[in-house]
Amino acid sequence: MFTAWAMSAAFATYFCMYAFRKPFAVGTFEGTVALPGLPDLDLKILFIISQVLGYASSKFLGIKVVSELEPRRRAGAILAFIAIAEIALLLFAVIPAPYNAIALVLNGLPLGMIWGLVFGFLEGRQTSDLLGAGLCASFIVASGFTKMVGKMLMGAGVPEMWMPFATGLVFFLPLLLFLWMLAHVPQPTEADEQARTRREPMDAQARRSFFKAYAPGLLLLIAGYVLLTAYRDFRDNFARELWDALGYSGEPTIFTTAELPIAFGSLLAIALVVRVRDNRHALRVVHAIMIAGGALTLASTILYQLGLLGPAPWMICVGLGLYLGYVPVNCVLFDRLVAAVGQAATAGFLIYVADASGYVGSVLLLLYKSFAQPDLSWLDFFVAASYVTGALCTALFLISMKWFSRRTAEGEAL
Repeated sequence: MFTAWAMSAAFATYFCMYAFRKPFAVGTFEGTVALPGLPDLDLKILFIISQVLGYASSKFLGIKVVSELEPRRRAGAILAFIAIAEIALLLFAVIPAPYNAIALVLNGLPLGMIWGLVFGFLEGRQTSDLLGAGLCASFIVASGFTKMVGKMLMGAGVPEMWMPFATGLVFFLPLLLFLWMLAHVPQPTEADEQARTRREPMDAQARRSFFKAYAPGLLLLIAGYVLLTAYRDFRDNFARELWDALGYSGEPTIFTTAELPIAFGSLLAIALVVRVRDNRHALRVVHAIMIAGGALTLASTILYQLGLLGPAPWMICVGLGLYLGYVPVNCVLFDRLVAAVGQAATAGFLIYVADASGYVGSVLLLLYKSFAQPDLSWLDFFVAASYVTGALCTALFLISMKWFSRRTAEGEAL
């Protein structure tokens, strides 16, 4: 009963949050912005970069806020942050373009901390792997579903600039219900603490000490996660352009139906970790899953380019490969690492260090596409990114696995 309650509450709360973040990406927002000394910037790219800048800044704030916030204040903080994000979407609708891009910075600024606050209700438990996997499934499915709702609202006559605000209103009341459920998730038991280590807020000194102790391995993981975040964000923000280029412009349901097998496959992979009791061995299993994800992204892109894999199966395969590497970082990797180390800490701190770095990479990728490769099609750029992400992530995660395995073999603090 606890697992079903906690997983449902966390999944649905974060699912609803996506209605305040991603629906605007389904708009076309035609037009350009003149920049002195630089090529004109598409209005949609300006909007995406603006929100990602706010979201990336939020991740840096989250390193402190998420790791230090007391558990009893999490639910209230989630509600306040989402309310601020919805007000920002109202400003986006009423401020003329391109100046309304500032509103999207304000929109992203609070939303980037929601993940860590929700995950704080789940970490440090014997069932954290399963709970975290359920939470991760929410952002895989929610992105496509909320964009589908946004596109349907535009089809019903809602103006493009008002569509993000209207989509948020649709999900606001359900959010209140699920947030109430989340607030009633009990604290970890003594058995949880014995199995996964007590989780406590971390001050600046504790954060520095923890990171320094495992810096080589953590930096390898973060480097791979930067690539995955930039790749995921590009795939997510330009899903409409990619699917249109692949011949699916008249099928809005593709945004959701293509993500369902990806969510199922990711959950199935995490289920392998749930059954591993030894935390050191679990770290190796998680690394193996992430390596398999990078290899799948690379191999499926080669098959697509050779004409041996169709457009939709290719998008599903690269999506699955992406999330096999991305999901574990957000739900099981760092939770198991903290448990293996055996010192009081929060997995949320490590997640936010990785996330902050990842969204910087996302901004840099968008800027590179906009100014260094402005004439390259969205699809061709995505294919090239699939090759780079698949190959480098496979290598980085393989080296990371060997580093952590060696530390274990040497009998150090794992």
